[in-house]
Amino acid sequence: MTTIETPAPVTTMPRIGDPAPAFTAQTTQGEINFPADYAGKWVIFFSHPADFTPVCTSEFMTFATMQEQFAAYHTELVGLSVDGLYSHIAWLRTIKEKISYRDMKDVEVTFPLIEDVSMEVARKYGMIMPGEDSTKAVRAVFVIDPKGTIRAVIYYPLSLGRNFDELLRVIQALQTADHFSVATPADWRPGDRVIVPPAGSCGTAKERMDGHVDGVECEDWFFCTKEISAQDVESAIRGNQ
Repeated sequence: MTTIETPAPVTTMPRIGDPAPAFTAQTTQGEINFPADYAGKWVIFFSHPADFTPVCTSEFMTFATMQEQFAAYHTELVGLSVDGLYSHIAWLRTIKEKISYRDMKDVEVTFPLIEDVSMEVARKYGMIMPGEDSTKAVRAVFVIDPKGTIRAVIYYPLSLGRNFDELLRVIQALQTADHFSVATPADWRPGDRVIVPPAGSCGTAKERMDGHVDGVECEDWFFCTKEISAQDVESAIRGNQ
């Protein structure tokens, strides 16, 4: 008699533009209802493979050290791994009391770290990738806007630590694009020129190419830029808090 195996359930990974999947969970900072508790805020929701591992330790120290920089862009941090709450607490205490990395020491992690032993939340967000590891979450990053919509998704394998300057740049670029109705070019940083949306008519395109639109410089009708200072970016974003 042939035995028919039941295929494993397939979980669709949330995509850019989707509502962030909702859940309630216990964390190192108490219970959270996500994303409802963060309405009106930007969130970086990220996963790590396991507590008491060196790459994850370096990442948590970096996130905690940069927390004020993210807060300046009204962005909250929420972490997750499939370890239990007591493991989380013990690991974060070890980071604070024993670990030095680069110029970081005595680092206290005050943002919530989610307990997800059942892997329920990790599966909702497609953080478990069996080809990499079936019992650990990969290094996933979801950037979620104040309306609870997923705006960016970044995945790293277990062996690769994240670039935190890039994560901050993503937050800065998304908020700049939203506020000024522009796009940001390759390697953009606050203070660099931004991309003006393509002209919607022949007349607008001609005006831009003829230099009749103040501050707008065009390489061709579809590729136009303008300057927004770093101070203007910071002032606009802080003004929205």
